[in-house]
Amino acid sequence: MNDTPTLGDLRNQLVDEIVAKRPLPAPIEHALRTVRRDLHLPGLDPAAAYTNRAVTIKDNPDGPLALSCASVPSTVAMMLAQLDPQPGDRILEIGAGTGYNAALLAELVGPDGQITTIDIEPGVALHARRALNRTGFEHVRVMERDGLKGAPEHAPYTRMIAAVGLWDIPATWWQQLADGGRLVLPLRWRGQTRSVALTRHGDALVSDDMELCGFVPVIGQYGEHTVELAHGTVRLHHDQDQLVDPDQLAEVFSTPLTELWSQARVGNEETFDGIWLRATASDDMVCRIEVTKQALEDGVRRPTIPGRTPALVSGDSLAFLIAERDNADLERPSRLGAVGYGPEAITLARNLIAHVDDWSTDRGAVPHMTVHPAETPDSGLPKGHVIDKAHSRMVLFLTRANA
Repeated sequence: MNDTPTLGDLRNQLVDEIVAKRPLPAPIEHALRTVRRDLHLPGLDPAAAYTNRAVTIKDNPDGPLALSCASVPSTVAMMLAQLDPQPGDRILEIGAGTGYNAALLAELVGPDGQITTIDIEPGVALHARRALNRTGFEHVRVMERDGLKGAPEHAPYTRMIAAVGLWDIPATWWQQLADGGRLVLPLRWRGQTRSVALTRHGDALVSDDMELCGFVPVIGQYGEHTVELAHGTVRLHHDQDQLVDPDQLAEVFSTPLTELWSQARVGNEETFDGIWLRATASDDMVCRIEVTKQALEDGVRRPTIPGRTPALVSGDSLAFLIAERDNADLERPSRLGAVGYGPEAITLARNLIAHVDDWSTDRGAVPHMTVHPAETPDSGLPKGHVIDKAHSRMVLFLTRANA
């Protein structure tokens, strides 16, 4: 008797793993159990296609991030749930990848729907086309073009989804999304990325869900900048509207550090990314700090996560989030704090602790977001904290889970 699991068994096991952590609408679960991811990843061990991990399909010769990859299946499922595709929908996907997500979308919209998927990379678009043909989705439209331009010749779309990270929402997308239509995209601001679900109401996009995620950035948007400190061993990533002067910060890590501690504690598996998200709803000093192994060896205080930790920057000073395990509370063995450098170290560390304390009193609260065209005057915006980008104005307003 052969007890080796079939690919169908492995696919179902993966979906079982996903739905155990996040229940899914029945049509999406069915699509995940039906569409074969392994056929979109030729050359990979078929069994490896049914592990919950991303797979690079095109390397980037100019940097560490891939040009294209197959997203983590649980992230694919989460974003499909945010998008909520319905039979008959006309959907535009930006970032064709392997074609797997387009196949799932085609399965969900049925024979009366239409799927258009676009990618700027010729090789990626060809990969998607061949995979979709191989899996029986020849009717999905694959186009090689700049995703920031969309595909106006097949608009309007009832739904749009981006499988690449965006710093801003292009003005062209507004023109192609039907009023009442839904847009799901990995949107980046203040150094962190969230999969945001937005519905168009006239000249406003209104959010109803935000989930932590990470995606390869779209080619052609350059709204985030990087400042290198401590001989390049520390990097600050900030938005173009933030005043971060590398000359002022050049010697910041040669100053004495200041540590402050909050009363907030976290468990081993508990996420605290909500601190970062919540802080962006009120504070324009929030950015991301990246501390390399060399910087840690040189004495820079270890952030909570060396590769991506929220920081506050003002003039010649900065502060960032830290954690320390002391086991005083077995359920939540780690306490959270802030470390500051520079003349304003104490002030910035206190400000960051205030963000931690605010989050700790209501850990499930997330900001409400509306997005408006860049030309919208202040008088046309709702109340909230405004972040200006090239093509849009984001407004964040904090709502509380226990309100």
